[in-house]
Amino acid sequence: MGFARACSVALVGVEGVVVEVQADLEPGVAAFTLVGLPDKSLVESRDRVRAAVVNSGAEWPQKKLTVGLSPASVPKSGSGFDLAVACAVLGAAERIDPATIADVVMIGELGLDGRVRPVRGVLPAVLAAAEAGYEQVVVPEQSAGEAALVPGVSVLGVRSLRQLIAVLCDEPVPDEPADDQGRPDAMLAGLMIPGTGLGAGLAPTAARGDAHRPDLADVAGQPRPRQALEVAAAGGHHLLFSGPPGAGKTMLAERLSAILPPLTRQESLEVTAVHSVAGILPPGEPLVSRAPYCAPHHSATMQSLVGGGNGMPRPGAVSLAHRGVLFLDEAPEFSGKALDALRQPLESGHVVVARAAGVVRLPARFLMVLAANPCPCGRHTLTGAGCECPPSVVRRYQARLSGPLLDRVDLRVEVEPVDRADLLGQGDRGESTAVVAARVREARARAAQRLAGTPWTTNSEVPGHELRTRLLAAPGALAAAERDLERGMLTARGLDRVLRVAWTVADLRGADRPDASDVAVALELRTGIQRGVPMGAGER
Repeated sequence: MGFARACSVALVGVEGVVVEVQADLEPGVAAFTLVGLPDKSLVESRDRVRAAVVNSGAEWPQKKLTVGLSPASVPKSGSGFDLAVACAVLGAAERIDPATIADVVMIGELGLDGRVRPVRGVLPAVLAAAEAGYEQVVVPEQSAGEAALVPGVSVLGVRSLRQLIAVLCDEPVPDEPADDQGRPDAMLAGLMIPGTGLGAGLAPTAARGDAHRPDLADVAGQPRPRQALEVAAAGGHHLLFSGPPGAGKTMLAERLSAILPPLTRQESLEVTAVHSVAGILPPGEPLVSRAPYCAPHHSATMQSLVGGGNGMPRPGAVSLAHRGVLFLDEAPEFSGKALDALRQPLESGHVVVARAAGVVRLPARFLMVLAANPCPCGRHTLTGAGCECPPSVVRRYQARLSGPLLDRVDLRVEVEPVDRADLLGQGDRGESTAVVAARVREARARAAQRLAGTPWTTNSEVPGHELRTRLLAAPGALAAAERDLERGMLTARGLDRVLRVAWTVADLRGADRPDASDVAVALELRTGIQRGVPMGAGER
């Protein structure tokens, strides 16, 4: 009887579970049995592995073969177990020393000719292996850069099963010919999910050079929405743009991710792990360093927004926008169930999706931007524009954004139509993205210094109790906010969010703590009621 084991990783959402792949050979009729809750693609690995082993020059054992995936209670899916299954079988057949593969984690799909093909989710899989104490990982050659992002792990990138057998047996490593360079690499096809390429609303500027990225200076006029955009970026506050069509709501939202600070190392790993599992990680760019941007269509379902799908839930738009921007254009056109499903991730920074196959916790700390028209025709707020929507239709249209959802939005700004002077370039040209981004970085640095030693990094994450007990505003600064609370214009959550915005305005101004003018600016940004204060949040 021959026995050998290797290790691989099963992904549950964006978290990994180390799986021990055990192979057992017994005398009897030649058969191949795979146990341990495999899905359809994993069951088919029996034929893939057999063909790959034979075509790699090794002998397939003509005995009763049982391959077990332990722990058996965890559902396994995908083709990333092929490499571990093949090595475990070869170890049981004594083609490979079983001791050399016992503590090696192997991730990769096998082609029928023995080539090792890349799979999605390599980064979270290697992270799970490192946390479990494993130090050696074998991955496809194309995914070696992604796996090498995890410190403390020795990564071996292989092109074929023949190369891996030679390395494990201390034999000369064969030179595998590369594919033709004049065509796209077919091996990378498994990394991308169909429909997530260019034009899918996931990263509209990812394929462009920095010289062609949208700039804030391209936006004509709109000083108040531009200041609100800066405050949102500096403090991580959610934002609502309302106004007629063509006023520039979408242009402003598309430029928000460019003024956000670059991601930290930990944030980059979080975002890269989510994008790797979702199949939208650009080939050749193993680490995402810029804030992501996701703009789903208004016909998106609740499952596509928060996560779901057949079997184990997959990341939705809120997870794809983790540490970045989630832009919902034509927000009232989204279904009410889809919008209300955003309440939990807006508060907690993660989403818990429960399905029959299991419960998955997905990261979802994003900056939400809503864009809405005042009525179905969009001309309700324009003088002399001929809006024919009845008042009941206007009220019903505006009520599609529920009160509990809007209560979680810190900034609500009316975007006015652009006048002729600004549109034709006769007015003052607004600040560029680089200038605003520098000011945002300074404000975030002040907030990070103030919040050092706490689990929070931006003002939008600080709990209200901390704002009222430890991070106190100037004496008398909250008088106007307290009056609005007594009049019913603010909820308790709304008062906390006004305080957070006031701290952000003070950080942009370079002040040590917010005063009455900062609170007045925050109240104006939240309620839309003029308070008679200047909106120059960045002025010192």
